[in-house]
Amino acid sequence: MSSVADKTARFQGLQRALANHLRAPDQVEAPEDIEDRRVAIYRDLIYNNIESFIASGFPVLRSLYSDEHWHKMVRDFVQHHTSKSPYFLQISEEFLTYLQQEREQREEDPAFLLELAHYEWVELALDVSTEEIPTDLDRQGDLLTSIPVVSPLVWSLSYRFPVHRIGPTYQPQEPADSPTFLLVYRDLSDEVSFMEINAVTARLLQLASEGDVTGEQLLAQIAAELPQVDSEALFGFGIELLQKLLDNGVIAGLRPQATE
Repeated sequence: MSSVADKTARFQGLQRALANHLRAPDQVEAPEDIEDRRVAIYRDLIYNNIESFIASGFPVLRSLYSDEHWHKMVRDFVQHHTSKSPYFLQISEEFLTYLQQEREQREEDPAFLLELAHYEWVELALDVSTEEIPTDLDRQGDLLTSIPVVSPLVWSLSYRFPVHRIGPTYQPQEPADSPTFLLVYRDLSDEVSFMEINAVTARLLQLASEGDVTGEQLLAQIAAELPQVDSEALFGFGIELLQKLLDNGVIAGLRPQATE
């Protein structure tokens, strides 16, 4: 039994030594009893797969870094981050967690790093989400007397930077004077789309998500919060907005108001 235990302990020690080397090959020597040619295969395979997946998940972010700084960041992620999931589809979320919770601001990091990374991650997160749109909704009912149901595949987001415009030719150094409101949603064709909205639309969707209220009740609440706006004009605009959101799949459908 002791022989088996000794072999198991040696094997586990070898695994740890190899893993430590693969995480930081420039700092940790490979196990001596494994041919370097073989270890090199794993070094390249593991890093290249992880780096490729991160680069494809954060293409704008990748375009803003030099090769040196980008690979330095990914190497730091591989070396120091302990992933909670073994699935490749969740590497992007693990990388976002590393940026948000573990990486200290570096000189080469833009001020909008965290917001841009979150914005790019959302697309993949919605694309693979297992949430399902209810099938018992009407798409032809009355927008005012029915209850608009916000799709579970809709994220209403607010950023300090206009992340949807950032790229190699536009990199703001300071936050904008007012927040940027964006909708990211997966429509009925399972396509992920983005829509810039304003604070009023964001508030309307928040109210719609909080309870079973009719379109008329939603617009009345918005009108009460904006007494400086003509209520008749607001209702006219609001009906058009609700119809646009319904047409785009942001509002998944309508549910009849419950009768007493």
